[in-house]
Amino acid sequence: MENRSVLGALRPVRLMRLPLLLVILLLAAAPAEGVSDYYDLLGISRDATTREIRQAFKKLALTMHPDKNPGDPSAHEKFLKVNRAYEVLKDEDLRKKYDKYGEKGLDDQQGGRYESWNYYRYDFGIYDDDLEIITLDSGDFEAAVNSGELWFVNFYSPRCSHCHQLAPTWREFAKEMDGVIRIGAVNCGDNNHLCRRKGVTSYPSLYIYRAGQRPEKFNGERTRDDLVGFAMQFITTTVTQLWQGNVFTEIEKSFLSGLGWLITFCSDTGDCLEPRTRQKLAGMLEGLVKMGWIDCTVQPQLCDSFQVVSGATAFFPPGSSLDKEGSVLWIKTLDSKEIYNQVLNHLPDLKLLTAESFEEKLAHHRWLISFTFRDRSSTTNEYKKLQAFLRNDHIQIGRVDCVADSELCHSLYIHKPCVAVFKGLGIHDFEIHHGKDVLYNIAAFAKDSVRAHVTTLRPDNFPSDRKEPWLVDFFAPWCPPCRALLPELRKASIQLAGQIKFGTLDCTIHHNLCSTYNIQAYPTTVIFNGSSVHEYEGHHSADGILEFIQDLVSPSVLALDPSSFKERVKGRDEGQTWAVDFYAPWCGPCQALMPEWRRMARLVAGQILVGSVDCQRFQTFCQSQGVRGYPEIRLYPGNTLQPNRYMSYNGWHRDAHSLRAWALSSLPRASVDLNPETFRSKVLSGQHHWVLDFYAPWCGPCQHFAPEFEVLARMLKGEVRAGKVDCQAHYQTCQSAGITAYPTVKFYPYLGSQKRQHQPSGEPINSRDANTISDIIRQRLKQLAPRLHSTPKDEL
Repeated sequence: MENRSVLGALRPVRLMRLPLLLVILLLAAAPAEGVSDYYDLLGISRDATTREIRQAFKKLALTMHPDKNPGDPSAHEKFLKVNRAYEVLKDEDLRKKYDKYGEKGLDDQQGGRYESWNYYRYDFGIYDDDLEIITLDSGDFEAAVNSGELWFVNFYSPRCSHCHQLAPTWREFAKEMDGVIRIGAVNCGDNNHLCRRKGVTSYPSLYIYRAGQRPEKFNGERTRDDLVGFAMQFITTTVTQLWQGNVFTEIEKSFLSGLGWLITFCSDTGDCLEPRTRQKLAGMLEGLVKMGWIDCTVQPQLCDSFQVVSGATAFFPPGSSLDKEGSVLWIKTLDSKEIYNQVLNHLPDLKLLTAESFEEKLAHHRWLISFTFRDRSSTTNEYKKLQAFLRNDHIQIGRVDCVADSELCHSLYIHKPCVAVFKGLGIHDFEIHHGKDVLYNIAAFAKDSVRAHVTTLRPDNFPSDRKEPWLVDFFAPWCPPCRALLPELRKASIQLAGQIKFGTLDCTIHHNLCSTYNIQAYPTTVIFNGSSVHEYEGHHSADGILEFIQDLVSPSVLALDPSSFKERVKGRDEGQTWAVDFYAPWCGPCQALMPEWRRMARLVAGQILVGSVDCQRFQTFCQSQGVRGYPEIRLYPGNTLQPNRYMSYNGWHRDAHSLRAWALSSLPRASVDLNPETFRSKVLSGQHHWVLDFYAPWCGPCQHFAPEFEVLARMLKGEVRAGKVDCQAHYQTCQSAGITAYPTVKFYPYLGSQKRQHQPSGEPINSRDANTISDIIRQRLKQLAPRLHSTPKDEL
């Protein structure tokens, strides 16, 4: 029934010996050395992308599947291993656990079932082999659609026949619009939570995404022309018709702002770009080049002045002139992608920063710098577009030639091509980009980085002896969990600005420094704060980091050792209840439980004491307590006559709310059950304030709310009485109270002799949160106080 790790699986783990100024958070996971078996099974590298993992698995599935090997009795077991490897590695959280702890860190549920051979042949990974279509998942979706580029995304399900019918058309559409907009696809079978979060309820669902605006759904016929027409509506860049009255003014104005012109001349002869191609190019070159056209049949003299005698297209960079040989680029093709590449090549290179100007330039302005080693690629050429994407964020774009300025790059520990954001605070405050080398990812990184407070660390600025607290993330760029964590660190740094500083250290470059702190796994995150060692294995998110730091300041879970367990738990006071988690750090289910356990502790604060015991450190003690598997969750009730008595948790769900409901159920009830007679006599005719929970036993939300209502009852004890009415057993009572849905919470204030006249049905409260309900009731009691004080004593 439970996912538990048996004691026999316990293996020694080297403990880190760190200076006292350290607090360790192990935020996820990959071992620093050794290659995992699952990667070997799929034939992939440890830094494989989700798409590469799917492609490798599909290739194996088509040859190893039992359907293709009916004569091999071992085919089923062999394929189960490959399938389990895929199921684990495709899931970010499971991959992190596996990378660090191997199979011991996992439960036994992944990979136990698989699909037919036909499914893998025809339905699996529909767009994985299409280069023009970018497969997005939960890890990179938001960065993509908020990058500033226009995205058209296809949300599909592998089992959806309409999705398969659309696929050939979507591929044709992607080829036609490649370079004009970004074409994406999301597999909702693998990314169910993402699709639900985006409101996707049917497949295929096609949406246009523009940064900062609501997505637009496509509802037309799914033909290539209709898809292109719909997408082109959102390319709103102006294509200007030039004529004698505006041409020279427009060109001069653009030249002064640093923008050139791409002009197509239309005549009865020669080649002229058709309107759709002009609009495509306007979108592709938005912010870099203006797009215009001249009708030479109407303006022949104007075309003559440009030395154009038939249809033609030319690019005029700022400062160009027909008199300057080679300054104007005459285009010899009608293909939009070829024109785009020729224009991009002709644009000036990124501003070159040298060692002499570097520090001065970076002192007062934000920069995105491309560090090159003279291996200029087509991707580097695309960086020119970043000027348009980042203009509104006031980020300047430049480059450093690390061959010519090797000393500068060496001082920054930059030894290979990369992109870094300098935040306008000098040469030392920068962050290196470790994501995908594509524009949308770099643009999103730059926008996040200038707002965040994360610094790339080196030996000369490493905070080993700083007085202020620092969170330092030790990582390796090849490690996927490391790359997934970096954006979360940025989010956390914004929320904790002024309280703690954030830095990252690349252990592939700074081996010695990482060895000094005995870093064994990536990423390992350390807080320098003058405290002892603490290990974190919770959700690898900004919220998880914030919760952990909050717990350092005000711990919600008490770390118990054999001595404190005997004193605090076994020696507890009468009425005091303890919930204790016996765990091992290497145990996968234990790691998943940790953040939920801390969250549960905060939810029951003031009612139940919560602790944990590390059974790796105190193995003999845990064995003496009869702990046979991890995690072992126990509740020690408030009966001091039986100090050794406990109840074990055997539920399926280990989320904070399920654990809280179980723990609170052990406490004496603070509410009372009401029947029709007691409802009339105590609530309607009594002399006390009441809050009631009207419920039905079969109602799921009612069951979920029940422990919350008990919390409310304890919070209001002495001020307001709490009661529960079973509406299945007492239907007429609930009907007379106006109950139409379950659960319903109503407040019945005591109003003296006027009570039944004015409030026969109580005051409904539209909340299921104990704190919110108690605040509403206490506010109401304040309003009633003057009225109750003026009530004659014989009415009270």
